Amino acid sequence: MKRVITMILASMLLAVLAACGSSEATTAPTSASGATGATATSGTTGTDATQAPATGALPDLGGREVKVAVENLYPPFNYINPSTKQGEGWDYDAWNEICKRLNCKPVFQEASWEGMIQAVGNKQFDAAADGITITPERQQQVDFSDGYISVSQRLLARTGETRYASMDEFVAKTELRLGTQTGTTNYETAKGLLPEARIQAFETFPFAVAALINGDVDGVIMDETAGQGYVGNNAEQLQLIGEPIKSDQLGFIFPKGSDLVQPVNAALAAMRADGTLDALAKKYFSADFKQPGS
Repeated sequence: MKRVITMILASMLLAVLAACGSSEATTAPTSASGATGATATSGTTGTDATQAPATGALPDLGGREVKVAVENLYPPFNYINPSTKQGEGWDYDAWNEICKRLNCKPVFQEASWEGMIQAVGNKQFDAAADGITITPERQQQVDFSDGYISVSQRLLARTGETRYASMDEFVAKTELRLGTQTGTTNYETAKGLLPEARIQAFETFPFAVAALINGDVDGVIMDETAGQGYVGNNAEQLQLIGEPIKSDQLGFIFPKGSDLVQPVNAALAAMRADGTLDALAKKYFSADFKQPGS
C-alpha cells in the first residue's frame, strides 16, 4: 500500500463524508441488550475454548512496552484525528485500558492491513488491533485473544436506494457490483455470494465507500461496526440496508505462543464484567459516533 497516497485519499474522503448524525441508524448495542449488531461478547473465541473468567488480581507486566499494530484507516476502531494528528478509536481506548490494568505501555505502530497478520506471525509486532475476525485459517498463523465483540456483516448502500432492499435482491440483479476490502472476511463472504466479476476489491474501506458514493459500485459489504461509523458521518448519503448477512467474533492477534494472550484475556474478562466493554461499544459502535473532522 502506498501510505502517503492512502492517507491523502482517506483525508479527502473525510471531507466528502461530512454530514449530520443519522436518526435512522440502530441504537447502541451492549452485551445485555441482545440487539442485532455489535455486542460485547460472552461466547467463545471461535474455537472450543471458553473465555477467561474475571478474577480479582490481574497479572502485572511490570511496565512492559507492547507494540500494537493498527491500520489507522478503519474507523471507528482506529483513525487519525485531523486536528491533533493523533491516533484515536476503539482500539486505542481498549488497549490503553488493558495496559492500565496490566501495568504495561501500548506503543501503537501503523501498519497496512494486507500484511498485518503475517507481520504479527513473524513477531514484528507484539499484537495487532484492527477489528480482526477470528477464523480457523488465521489461527494457524497467530494466536487470538478471547472474542471482545461480535459483529454482523452488513450491506452499505446509498441513501434512497430502490433497486434492492436485501443481500438476496442484490445477488439476483446481475448488473449490480459489490465493493469491499481485499484480505478481509467481508471479501470472502462476497466471493461466496457473487462471481468475482461482480466484486470490486479495494485496498482500504475508505476507497470502497468513496466508490459507492461516486456510483462506481452499487453496494459495499463490511462489518456493521464500521458501517455505522460511515452512516453516522454521512447519513444524507449512506445507509445500512437489509438484514445481517453473517455474524463474526473479533479478537486481538499475537505471535504464536505469546505470553501476552493470558494477561490480555484476563483484562478483557474484567472489562466485560465491570461494564467497560459495554461503555466502549456505546461510545464507538452506535449511530451517535461521529469521526473527528467529518
